[in-house]
Amino acid sequence: MPAYKVKVKWGKQSYPDIEVNTDEPPILFKAQLFTLTGVQPERQKVMLKGVTLKDDDWGAFVLKNGVTVLLMGSKEEDVPVEPVEKTRFVEDMNESELATALDLPAGLTNLGNTCYMNATVQCLKTVPELKDALLEYKGATFNMAGGGNTPPAQSITAALRDLYSSMEKGNTVPPVVLLQVLHMSFPRFAEKSEHGGFTQQDANECWTEMVRMLQQKLPAKISDSENAEKYKSIIDQYFGEKYKSIIDQYFGGSFDVEWKCVETEDESSTKKWKCVETEDESSTKSTEQFLQLSCFISQDVRYMHSGLRSKMQEQITKMSPTLERDAVYTKTSKISRLPAYLTVQFVRFYYKEKESFYYKEKESINAKILKDVKFPMDFDAFELCSAELQEKLAPMRSKFKEYEDKLVEEAAKGKDVVKDNNKGDGKEKEQRKYAPFSFEDDLGSNNSGYYTLQAVLTHRGRSSSSGHYVGWVKHSEGVWIKCDDDKVSPVSTEDILKLSGGGDWHCAYVLLYGPRLLELPNETDETMTVDQ
Repeated sequence: MPAYKVKVKWGKQSYPDIEVNTDEPPILFKAQLFTLTGVQPERQKVMLKGVTLKDDDWGAFVLKNGVTVLLMGSKEEDVPVEPVEKTRFVEDMNESELATALDLPAGLTNLGNTCYMNATVQCLKTVPELKDALLEYKGATFNMAGGGNTPPAQSITAALRDLYSSMEKGNTVPPVVLLQVLHMSFPRFAEKSEHGGFTQQDANECWTEMVRMLQQKLPAKISDSENAEKYKSIIDQYFGEKYKSIIDQYFGGSFDVEWKCVETEDESSTKKWKCVETEDESSTKSTEQFLQLSCFISQDVRYMHSGLRSKMQEQITKMSPTLERDAVYTKTSKISRLPAYLTVQFVRFYYKEKESFYYKEKESINAKILKDVKFPMDFDAFELCSAELQEKLAPMRSKFKEYEDKLVEEAAKGKDVVKDNNKGDGKEKEQRKYAPFSFEDDLGSNNSGYYTLQAVLTHRGRSSSSGHYVGWVKHSEGVWIKCDDDKVSPVSTEDILKLSGGGDWHCAYVLLYGPRLLELPNETDETMTVDQ
C-alpha cells in the first residue's frame, strides 16, 4: 500500500509526519487537511513543486517521504462576506440553491458508491435527541500527526457531529471525513472493484455499525425528575451495565423471551418424551435487547405487521438436555420495552446457490426479495408487547382515544379541526405543546405504543452490493424530502407509500418510526408539559 509521511505547510503553521495513502482518492487527503486546519476541501489549493492536486486523480502530484506540501486556503469564517445579497429568482436557482430557499436539508456528495452511507446519515439526522447529543460531544475526529490511532467509535462520532453541523448551513456537503474514518474503522467498506473505484456496500450494515459506534460514545441523558432513583432501577432492570448510552435510551428495546420444547410423544419408542411436561425441562424465560426489529418476508407476508409477528414466534432446533439430542423448540418473544424511535429492517437480501456456467459448480450469490410488503405511516406496536407492558401503555392510549373522540365531536359540530397531532411546522409547531412520549421513570421509551413514520431508507437494484440507496425523510405534514445524494427534492406522502416494493423501483429496506405526539389542550399546558 503506497503510504508516505509528508510535511504540510499552511501559512505560518507546519504539520510534520502526515500519513498519506495514494491508493485512496486525493479528496480523502484533503479531508485530512481539513481536520488539521479547518479549511474546507473545496477551499483548498494543495501544491507540490508547482503541481496542483486534483480531487479525483493524483496525476503528476508525486509524493515521497519527507517532502513538503504547500496548502493554500482560508477557513470559512475567515472569508469576507459580501455585504449586499443579490436577488435570486426561483426559476434561476440550481437544485442546491432551491433546497436552501425552501428550507430543505442539505444534500451529500456521492464520493463513489457511497450512497449507502449518505442515505443512512440523512435518516438518522431526523432524530433530534441524537443531534443534540452529538452537538454536546467533545471528542476529536482523529489525530493525523499521531498516525490516526484514535478509537473508531470516537472518530465516527466526532465526524458525524461535524458533518451534521456543516449540513445545517443548507448546502451540499462532501462527507469526506466521515467516509475516511468509516474506511479506517471498517476496512470492508473500503473495498475496491477491479476498476479501482469503491464497491457498493450494504446500507443496513453501515447503519448498524454507525449506531454501534455512537452507542459507545454518547452518554445517556439523565432524568431530572423526582423519579430519578426509580429511573435508575429501570435502567438496571432492562440493560444493566450496558445501559449507558443515549442510543440504548432512544433506540433500544427489550424482549421477554420464552423457550418451550414442542417434541411430541414417540409412540414407537420405549421412552415416551414430551418436553413441555417434563419436570427437568419446563419452559425457560430470558430477556433480550434489540436496536432493530426484523420484518421477515415470506410468501404469505403482505404487510409489515405480519412480517414482524412471524419473527416473534418461531421454531428453532437446539440441544435438549432432557432428550440428550437436538429437539424443536418454540421461541416466543414479546416486547417488554418500546424505544421512542423504532427501527424496522425489511430482510430483503439473502444468499442463494447458483450453478456456475464455467465450472459447473454451485456458487453463492447475493439476491433480493422484490415482494411488495405494505408498511403503515402510523404504526401501533401494542399487539407485539407483553401483557405487563400493555397494561403500562393503557393510560396514554386512553388519552389518545379521548383526543380522537374530541376531534370527532368537534367535527360533528362543524368546527374546523386538525386531526393529525403531528401536523404543523415552523412557528406554528413551536407554539404547540405535547404530552411526554416517554414513561416518567424511563426516559427515551415510548409510553403509548403509537408511532409515526419519519424516515425510509430504500434500495433499487437486485443485490445489496449493487444498485442505489436513497433516504426519504419527513419534512412537514404531507411533505417528504427525497435525499438522493446531492439531489434533494420534495415528494408527497403518496410517493412514500409507493416504496413498498413489487418491482425494480425503490424498495423500503430500513424504516425509522418516531413517537406519535399527543397535543395538549391549552388549559393543561402548564401542568402536563415536561422537558423531553
